[in-house]
Amino acid sequence: MARAMFDYTKVVLSKVSFDPQLFCKELKKALKRLLPHEIEELRIWINSLIQQKPELNECLTLLKA
Repeated sequence: MARAMFDYTKVVLSKVSFDPQLFCKELKKALKRLLPHEIEELRIWINSLIQQKPELNECLTLLKA
């Protein structure tokens, strides 16, 4: 079940990646419901996404908190 939440989170974040504010909002929600090891995986995934969409870089501060 937890893996399904992680996969769902990636789908949602992909779909809202056109808007940095919306992306940050959804990322905050995801950080509340994911497990610590999933957050680490998400951090890696987001870093690769940011290489394609540098405007999302401002959301990295949420992952460091």
